[in-house]
Amino acid sequence: QVQLVESGGGLVQAGGSLRLSCAASGRTFSNYYMGWFRQAPGKERAFVAAIGGSGSSTSYAASVKGRFTISRDNIEKTVYLQMNSLKPEDTAVYYCAARWAVPSTRGVDYDYWGQGTQVTVSS
Repeated sequence: QVQLVESGGGLVQAGGSLRLSCAASGRTFSNYYMGWFRQAPGKERAFVAAIGGSGSSTSYAASVKGRFTISRDNIEKTVYLQMNSLKPEDTAVYYCAARWAVPSTRGVDYDYWGQGTQVTVSS
C-alpha cells in the first residue's frame, strides 16, 4: 500500500516557476514507477512526466518537454516536478501517481494516486 501527498501548487504568473513535491509512504518506494498527471477544467486527465525507480529513466509529454523536470529522492521517498517557463495552459490540478515497477504513461495503469494540488498560471 502506498499513500501519496502532493504539495507545492499555487498561483504564478506566466513565465514563472513552481516545484511540486509528492511524499510517499511505504517501504518499497524505489520499486515504484512514479508519474505526474494533470487535469484541467473540462478536460481529461493527461500524462505529464514519469520516472523509473532508480531515477535514470524519465519520460515527458511533448507539451512540457524542455520546461518541466521530474526527479526523485528514494531516501526521502519523494518525487518532484520542477516546472519552469509556465504557461496559462499549464493551469490544472496536478496529481502524483505510483505504479509497481513497469513503466507507463497511461493513467489507468497506475495503482495509487494523491489528492492533487492546484496550479494556476496567470497571463
